[in-house]
Amino acid sequence: MIGTRGVPARYGGFETAVEEIGRRLADKGHRVTVYCRGRDEASTDHLGMRRVVLPSLRGRSVETLSHTFLSVLHAIRPRYRPDVAFVFNAANAPLIILLRIFRIPVAVHVDGLEWRRAKWGRVGRTYYLLCERFAARTADALIADARGIENYFRKKYGADSDFIAYGAPEVEPDRPGLLEPVNVEPRGYHLVVARMEPENHVDVIVEGYTQSTARLPLVVVGSVPYETEYIRRVADLAADDVRVRLVGSVWNQDLLDQLYANCASYLHGHSVGGTNPSLLRAMGAGAFVVAWDVDFNREIVRDDGAYFGDPAELSARIEEVEAEPDTAGERGRAGKKHVLATYAWDTVTADYEALAQRLEPQRRAGATGRLKG
Repeated sequence: MIGTRGVPARYGGFETAVEEIGRRLADKGHRVTVYCRGRDEASTDHLGMRRVVLPSLRGRSVETLSHTFLSVLHAIRPRYRPDVAFVFNAANAPLIILLRIFRIPVAVHVDGLEWRRAKWGRVGRTYYLLCERFAARTADALIADARGIENYFRKKYGADSDFIAYGAPEVEPDRPGLLEPVNVEPRGYHLVVARMEPENHVDVIVEGYTQSTARLPLVVVGSVPYETEYIRRVADLAADDVRVRLVGSVWNQDLLDQLYANCASYLHGHSVGGTNPSLLRAMGAGAFVVAWDVDFNREIVRDDGAYFGDPAELSARIEEVEAEPDTAGERGRAGKKHVLATYAWDTVTADYEALAQRLEPQRRAGATGRLKG
């Protein structure tokens, strides 16, 4: 598994997917190698997966590609050559060709529409669009984690995808004592868990919340590994409202799970990704979701949550939650029932395993891919 920050999962959706899928594949007896970013860490096993820790260049524009380049160079060595490579992030598509030269079948998890992210300038957006096209034409298989992404690649590039979503873990609100460090009570706060990036609309959520008459505090979990103007904007919006608590990153998964499971509402501003693991985790914990109004989110939340598209709408949704907490709780439980029945990591893992088994004979046959004109 190539192209992520690796395991243990401490950053985002890709890392969560790699950990959950990789550990289950390892339990089934497969040899799973995960390439991880780092400098001084040892390449030790994790939950049955073999970790290969390699460095990367600093800077968001080069970090992913430089690490993936080193990972591919490692993977093509005869001693380490895999039967199938799962490459995460379409930005890594230019390196597919190296894997193909060495007859390693490649499945690319294309993620969301990365070129729409506000952090990328014109050059970055152009690069991502070119990578999408390259992945669609050269990968042996594409993995789409949402129907919207699957439809996008079919319409734009005429490329079929394997639809494989993420899983939703079941979380119970059974350890409220873990909330003490955050100084909140069960059902006594609204929650945001997101990287501080414009397309996640944390600023819109904070602005809308501060305009509301909410009695319950807003707990904001998340950061990025570099200082940005966007982070400063969020901090400025929160500075004059004592109800807003910016707690930064939370690495304790048990605490994070209890934050999901005990919140009055989970406010989800993600707008350009596919199926989002944080959203699934929140719904698997029974949280009532107020989500940014895009197809990707509606595909998961359906009528079990509410939606917003600007600060005023978010403000109104928060006030509705506090006015009718029993209704929000009932809808949260309905959402939990839905996602646990629909999004299961065991099923996701079985789909990855089936895809690998479908691609692996291509290596034995000495040919890979469906290179399109």
